[in-house]
Amino acid sequence: MGETISLQELFATLKKRLWLIIGTTLTAILAAIVISYFFLTPIYQASTQILVNKAEATTDFDSSDIQTNLQLINTYTVIIKSPVILSHVIESLDLGITPAALNTQLTVNSEQNSQVVSVTVQDPEPHKAVDIANTTAEVFQKEIVHLMQVDNVTILSPAMYADDPTPVRPNKRLNIAIATVIGLMAGVGIAFLLEYLDTTVKTEHDVEELLNLPLLGLISPISDREVGVGRVIKQKGVDPHGK
Repeated sequence: MGETISLQELFATLKKRLWLIIGTTLTAILAAIVISYFFLTPIYQASTQILVNKAEATTDFDSSDIQTNLQLINTYTVIIKSPVILSHVIESLDLGITPAALNTQLTVNSEQNSQVVSVTVQDPEPHKAVDIANTTAEVFQKEIVHLMQVDNVTILSPAMYADDPTPVRPNKRLNIAIATVIGLMAGVGIAFLLEYLDTTVKTEHDVEELLNLPLLGLISPISDREVGVGRVIKQKGVDPHGK
């Protein structure tokens, strides 16, 4: 017959190991704070938007033109992150990295299937992120004329410098929240593990389970004071019951 654990025993275990659970949770929170604030490098983000429109300057747009431009966006996103463009960006800003390394810092997305493409750059230095985003857009706007013989790219919204930029990573509050949950779960797990590994006999219920026999009687604990009084009475020959 398998062992069953009642809710009372579960709560008793949690209550018994409450300080262990609290300590484990606080340790996890402290570790998350130290790692987030002192070890993880802050990453800043800057974005610029590019508008893909018709090559000819005209106000007459129809659905086929828009559809054609939308199809071009997929091609443009690949070209933006190609070594042809990134090599010029690296040379212009003297970044000293490879196009492949710069590629990992760039994200290119279309804005909800529109003709607007966003170039997002992440870098430990906020000003460098802005410079890379704007330079990438400028180089792409210039080089696309030679690559595809079209002039249909406009920089819609360049990245701007911020006086007090906020890093996008690490998310300190999220890290602390995750650490709290993990610490709490680890504390509860350790509490039940210690309780499971603790095979000492503490209560009459433990004796019944260990021997698989009913309990017939109990011997109450005798304090040292009571033991001492009994010895004195025995040495003086006095009936402890007053007879």
